[in-house]
Amino acid sequence: QVQLVESGGGLVQPGGSLRLSCAASGSAFSIKTMGWYRQVPGKQRELVAVTNSDGIKNFADSVKGRFAISRDNAKNMVHLQMNSLKPEDTAVYYCYAYIYTNHYWGQGTQVTVSS
Repeated sequence: QVQLVESGGGLVQPGGSLRLSCAASGSAFSIKTMGWYRQVPGKQRELVAVTNSDGIKNFADSVKGRFAISRDNAKNMVHLQMNSLKPEDTAVYYCYAYIYTNHYWGQGTQVTVSS
């Protein structure tokens, strides 16, 4: 079994920055893809940014140029650096991992962008 544990959410003013981290533990071998999704009440969960084992990264158009994703394969961790945050970035952010043929999700961390 694999567990994903997120950290780093919170309240930030518009234009500010936050860094989210996610650590995978358990049988977390050969993680093909790790990344982040987000969800607001009443809407579907949406991709924010993911990176695969080849280093290829994919970003939502709404965060390109503002967010960066990085991965530490030795520690089975993924980080999301969020800059120039906007109120519309407010959501619960979920860590995601695709390992072998299974999908895993973290418990979610709240990010609130408000003055």
